Amino acid sequence: MVHRILIVTAVAAEADSVSAGLGLGGAELLPLPGGLVLRRHADSPGDAPPDSPDSPGDGSPGSPGGRLRVDVLVGGVGPATVAASTGTALAYAALTDPPGPSGPSGSGDPYDLVVSAGIAGGFQPLAPLGSVVVSSAVVAADLGAQTPDGYLTVDELGFGRSVHPVPEALTVRIAAALAAAGRPHTVAPVLTVSTVTGTAGRAAELAGLRPGAAAEAMEGFGVAEAAAGYAVPVVEIRAVSNAVGPRDRAAWRIGEALEALRHTFELLGKTVFLELEPS
Repeated sequence: MVHRILIVTAVAAEADSVSAGLGLGGAELLPLPGGLVLRRHADSPGDAPPDSPDSPGDGSPGSPGGRLRVDVLVGGVGPATVAASTGTALAYAALTDPPGPSGPSGSGDPYDLVVSAGIAGGFQPLAPLGSVVVSSAVVAADLGAQTPDGYLTVDELGFGRSVHPVPEALTVRIAAALAAAGRPHTVAPVLTVSTVTGTAGRAAELAGLRPGAAAEAMEGFGVAEAAAGYAVPVVEIRAVSNAVGPRDRAAWRIGEALEALRHTFELLGKTVFLELEPS
């Protein structure tokens, strides 16, 4: 059984860290419509124990003889762009994957898990710089309307949804893998914004609107919306590079955050990603 995962980042530096952490060797580059390129990583049949149901296979990466196939996509910045990119990757996989037990290719179930990954701002003191935030929910923080009585979410307006919950069983396994390796982390809501916070006042406003949120970024909700269209579970994983609030470039720790991202996916590639239930 091959566990199929799609990981979507905003920019190439994040994707490079994810790919390096997976440790699955060179990627096969698959061109997608719109100028997108999918980096396909897979283990080999030889990586599965000889008595495993995952072995033997035909010898090709990601074949039934392997255990893991991870596609990494640079999806662009912002919720709209990344939703379109993620949807393209999901459609490509659904249409081109070989037939599975549930039906012929093109019948759906393109992946077992979709991950929105990258670096992010952390709400202090919940998410210190260099730590990792695992989303308990992916939240569109500014999808709604301002009224004289305050902010109304798109849910309250009756026009859609602003929250994608993450399966608790999944976040528990991810947190356990990080804890076992001593990787500082928090499990909490991650906010998606179209404009990154740059003032203390806006940071306080967001914290008040979404109590307990630990991080903000610009892509998670877009990735989650695309995944929901295919009924694929989603989680957002963010390494904290800066504090949410006034922009202070001198205090940013981008290199440290990218290393935390790499280490996180090194851990998950050896544990959680091999334990997923097929979608």
